[in-house]
Amino acid sequence: MKLSKRVLAGLAFSVLAAGAAPALAHHGWSWAESEQMTLQGTVEQVQIAPPHPTLKVRAKDGVWTVELGNPSQTKEAGFIEGSAKPGDAITAVGNRDQDAANKRMKAVQVTVGGKTYNIYPSRIKKP
Repeated sequence: MKLSKRVLAGLAFSVLAAGAAPALAHHGWSWAESEQMTLQGTVEQVQIAPPHPTLKVRAKDGVWTVELGNPSQTKEAGFIEGSAKPGDAITAVGNRDQDAANKRMKAVQVTVGGKTYNIYPSRIKKP
């Protein structure tokens, strides 16, 4: 029985470790370009949920996923549920995915409804 428990524990650990790798790769900035870009468009969807609140934004070149900070950080920036809604014009400044095929960016600042939210103030690059 002890061997069976060890085998099961090892398998469980392997499964958990395999699932953690993509999650760790997703977090942070390693997937994003170092240069910042500005995205202008219209909010299609808002999701305020862990691990990162996201916005779906329709721009001239298609629909982008705009990731904000973690829920606490996003809230500290003043961006809460109701700060943006479908149909709102939005300008997002941030770092796009290194894979140009992915229309995804990590926003450092978003402006919607005439209000600017500095999600990552220390990362905002001055023009």
